[in-house]
Amino acid sequence: MLTLADVSKSYGTRELFSEVSLFVARTDRFGLVGPNGAGKSTLFNLILGEEQADEGTIEWERGADFGYLPQESAPIGEETVIQIATSGKKLVPETDDDYDIDWTLEPRAKKILAGLGFRETDHDKQAKSFSGGWVMRAHLARLLVSEPALLMLDEPTNHLDLEALLWFQDYLTRYPGGLVIISHDREFLNVLCTGILELRGGTLNKYTGNYDDYLNEKDARKEQQAAVFKNQQREIAHLQKFVDRFGAKASMASRAKSKEKQIERLKDVAVEEPWEDLQRINFRFPQPPRSGLRVVNLKNVHQAYGDHVVYQDLNFDAERGQKIVLVGPNGAGKSTLLKILADVIPIQGGSRELGSNVIPGYFAQNRADNLKLDLTVFENVMELRTNENQLTEQQARAVLGGFLFRKDDVHKKVSVLSGGEKSRLALARLLVNPPNLLLMDEPTTHLDIPSIDALVGALKQYEGTFIFISHDVYFIRALAQTVLHVHSGRLTPYAGNYDYYLEKSKASNARAALTAGFTDARPKQAAAAAKAPSSEPKAAPVDVKKLRIEVGKLEQRVSELETKQGEITAALESPDTYADKGKFHHLNKELSVVVDQLSTATAEWEKAATRLAAAEKA
Repeated sequence: MLTLADVSKSYGTRELFSEVSLFVARTDRFGLVGPNGAGKSTLFNLILGEEQADEGTIEWERGADFGYLPQESAPIGEETVIQIATSGKKLVPETDDDYDIDWTLEPRAKKILAGLGFRETDHDKQAKSFSGGWVMRAHLARLLVSEPALLMLDEPTNHLDLEALLWFQDYLTRYPGGLVIISHDREFLNVLCTGILELRGGTLNKYTGNYDDYLNEKDARKEQQAAVFKNQQREIAHLQKFVDRFGAKASMASRAKSKEKQIERLKDVAVEEPWEDLQRINFRFPQPPRSGLRVVNLKNVHQAYGDHVVYQDLNFDAERGQKIVLVGPNGAGKSTLLKILADVIPIQGGSRELGSNVIPGYFAQNRADNLKLDLTVFENVMELRTNENQLTEQQARAVLGGFLFRKDDVHKKVSVLSGGEKSRLALARLLVNPPNLLLMDEPTTHLDIPSIDALVGALKQYEGTFIFISHDVYFIRALAQTVLHVHSGRLTPYAGNYDYYLEKSKASNARAALTAGFTDARPKQAAAAAKAPSSEPKAAPVDVKKLRIEVGKLEQRVSELETKQGEITAALESPDTYADKGKFHHLNKELSVVVDQLSTATAEWEKAATRLAAAEKA
């Protein structure tokens, strides 16, 4: 579908990459990874035709079309949300082909918008009345509705809450086209990708499997390369020793000359020393002052937004050194709890008390809340100087350098920074006056994978109290020692790590468990209450035999639709199909209908299978 052959790109004297070659088929699902500045977004721009390669060719298969979601912003005018979602045009390189939008377009758009979190009442509102993140969701809906042969997505999960992310991830598992995704979300890449493309050191390396497979294979390759390099250097040193010892002796001159030629030949084919990341954040949290044993206490707290009561008589304690993750459904009050603990919002009833010598620090989900947008990067750090902490300019530059703000970068206005740069600057500010009660809301958003690794490493060494919210399962597993489930104004603690929580809550999926409701992760008291005798009349017994027949029929329906989807996809991949444009358009429409039918049938089968499992246990 898409072929890159020996593509090279430089900016002035800086070479981003050279002789990059790649073939993307309609069934490929690639994750594109690499350190900051490696050229991932530039490679996307070359494929999109927004920039020109210095050398090499980029060719599309006839009839192949693509859809692109940028990381930060998308165009917006006077359109409503539904108008954006249904405005997807087929972007066919080097042709003017298009086809009429069929009658199923608007129902499909509404279904996709609902999955991405829009309410039906939002559809006819102007998109510009929403935040930038919601505008990006509308444009993501546009791409999913138009269903291009290749989706190119740059950090698509940045603007999604967890429930929308789970829906989107599930949707992409059934997407009929190809995918190339830049993402920092390991779980997302693990679920979706069958191959990883690593852009590093000017070259593009291809790995088979998902992100975890890539890490394992990369380690194996690195060990092999290190061994070859070591052996090569040992051989060169051995030959050089002979040349140095006997090169000046006439009787040995010819042999010494031969050894020199061997050295030159080895250098010509020399294996490079394993390449290490230079463009990654590198820091450690300075250990904060030691607090008392009790760090923060909430007693009988009441909090509401209008008529919506979030907490009533809430009680909570945190002790020194705890690392607690908050989980639970969207809207349950996790961010509200974090803001109450940080004293960002005043409580409406009850009390909040800090323990002895406690210094709270809050890392907001909206990074702009932590930063002074009208100041420069450098000024945002220097304004944190206090009488106790006389920060020098040299120290400020050293801190910023650890977060990749170097030379003139420190004089950029914060308002023009990317999402990743804002996240790095917000982290840098925490190091100036380190808190011993660290409260973080989605700290990994906008950070690339090497930066997340660096943050995990720093927080493992952190000796203060750490309470956080995250949808990054890898980050949670690496750091959380206690899980606090938030639902319906109640807090249910699990005195163990995230895997302990999964076991006790009987969750079926590590990511879905992050938004599990009270019925999925309920305390023993509630479970006992649910089993208590009731004065209400008992429900009629479930007919297990009928349920088994229903599940069997639905399984057959799903199987038939999956077979049909495979047949249509195979037909679309045939070169003969593109010679007949009418046939191509018909098959594309038919595939869209089958995908929707399969999604509905699968959901019905899952519900019926769940009912059957419950009935068989009864």
